Formats: sequence, C-alpha cells, structure tokens
Amino acid sequence: MAEGRVRVGAVDCGTNSIRLLVADVDPATGALEDVLRRMEIVRLGHGVDRTGLIAPESMERTLRVTREYAAQCHELGAERIRFVATSASRDARNAGEFIEGVRDAFREHVGVAVSPEVVSGDAEAALSFAGATGGLAARGIAGPYLVVDLGGGSTELVRGTDHVEAARSVDVGCVRMTERHLAGDPPTAEEVAAATRDIDAALDLAESTVPLEGIGALVGLAGSVTTITAHLLRLPAYDASRIHLSRNPVQDVLAACDDLLAMTRAARADLPYLHPGRVDVIGAGALVWRRVVERLVDRSGVTDVVTSEHDILDGIALSAARRD
Repeated sequence: MAEGRVRVGAVDCGTNSIRLLVADVDPATGALEDVLRRMEIVRLGHGVDRTGLIAPESMERTLRVTREYAAQCHELGAERIRFVATSASRDARNAGEFIEGVRDAFREHVGVAVSPEVVSGDAEAALSFAGATGGLAARGIAGPYLVVDLGGGSTELVRGTDHVEAARSVDVGCVRMTERHLAGDPPTAEEVAAATRDIDAALDLAESTVPLEGIGALVGLAGSVTTITAHLLRLPAYDASRIHLSRNPVQDVLAACDDLLAMTRAARADLPYLHPGRVDVIGAGALVWRRVVERLVDRSGVTDVVTSEHDILDGIALSAARRD
C-alpha cells in the first residue's frame, strides 16, 4: 500500500442490498483503490413499508452476510470501518435488534463493536454526492451536477459542483413502489399510473428544496440505474467498466426504462446482466428513473445522462479514511 494511504472497510446496508468495499484511500486527495467490492441482495426492507418491522428472515439474511463482511474486513486488514444503514433501518420499529446484531458480528470477527449508523436522508445524500462526483471533472463533465441515488426504499437528489448545495431524500424506490403498486406481471396500466402519481408527488417535494434548473449533468447511481444502463448497452454480461461514467442519450435511456417496465419477470430473468435479486423490482426502478429523467429534460434541457458506479459506498470509504 502506498505511503499516506489508509485501508478502510465501508458497508452500505440499504433496503434491497448490502454492499462491502475494502479500499486503500489517500485522505488528502480522495484517491481510492479497490481491494474488494461485494454486493448481496438481502431485502432487509421487505415488507417494512406495510408492517413497520424488519421481518425475521430478512434480519437473519442480512446479519449472515454482515458476519461474512466483518470476517473479510479482518482478513484484509481494514484499519478503519464504517457501516452505514439507510432507509429500512430508519423506518423499522425493531431497528435496535438489527443494530445489536451488527455490533456483535464485528465484535466477533474484528474485535471491535462497529455500530451501524442510521443516517438521515441529508447525510445519505452528502455521502452519495462525494462518492459520485470525484471523477467527473477529470472526464470533462461540467457541473452543476444533479446526483440521483435511486435506492430500494428512498431516492436522494443532490445538487452541487464541488460541494453539496441542496439535497432532499424522498420515499420512493424500486422495492417500495413494487410493494405498494406494481403487483402485475407485467404491471397493468392502472398500477403504473398509481405508482407514477406517487413518484411525481415525491419529485415535487424534492424540487421544493433542490432547484432543477440550470443542471449541467444528470448523474444516476445505484443498482436500478446501472442495470438500466446495462440494458441500454445490451451488454453480454454485467460490466462495471463499461457502465461507469458512460453518457447515453435521453431517448435511449427512456426507451430502456419502458422496455424493462413492460417485460414479464420471466423475460427479465433471462437478461444476462440482471442480478436475480432485481428481477421483480427493476420495473419500478425504471419507472422512477424515467420520471426523473423526463423532469430534467423539462427543467434543464439535458440531452444525455451519466451513470456512475461510484456512489454512497465510495463516499463512506472516503469519510472513514478522513475520520480522526
């Protein structure tokens, strides 16, 4: 490891997935070199919108993977570890049980009780922005940026260039919209219309805080957006290097969204770049992303869309390296 760098472990535990990044980070420059990236679909937030509780099977799946991640942090020599939990852990009444399970997992494998930080929507947005925008200027992609992190339970919209200027988290995401509205296979026109009303109302709320005029680049993050981009590019297999910082015309993005929303789940399951855990929720993710893109076309006249593989996970790693 180069001098001045620190090896960190970063965990992002969301509504649908839990991800690990072990990386060597230069705290001064923000340069980040991957040692290991992992993602598992655990559905921690399955049913939380309806019941207000994390289901026992969801809890066990997530804690089992957490124990694996803790062991890998130890094996790879992570000096600092930060575990951030997002929407499901904010919403659930039994979140305390989950937090204790995470602490126990790291105490067992690392010797330190790492506590999951149940961050606010604003903090989540700031971490996503830091992770997503690090390489944009070097690629000639000019701001102001609108960074949109489309998750399972919530979506964060963040505006800024070299720092966050405005941010808002709203409760629409691929899991939440699927559970609330999109029961059909494929969804019916009535289901899509009901979901669209919820999405548009949430975006109206976001726009009351985050101005959408004058945006130089729309940057999409997280699994729904990267999967839509893989579909647009018709990749033979998921390839993060092809997806990261790709710029695609708005009309191609919208067509890919429409295609995924209209597919049956069996047809989606045959796509070589689609993770099995996203088969039933990618239609809702595509609908959310379509409404965001259309709004940015209307407000700022954007003609293309940037997809970033760097997101809140990279922001968590950078923040861990810079902590005292």
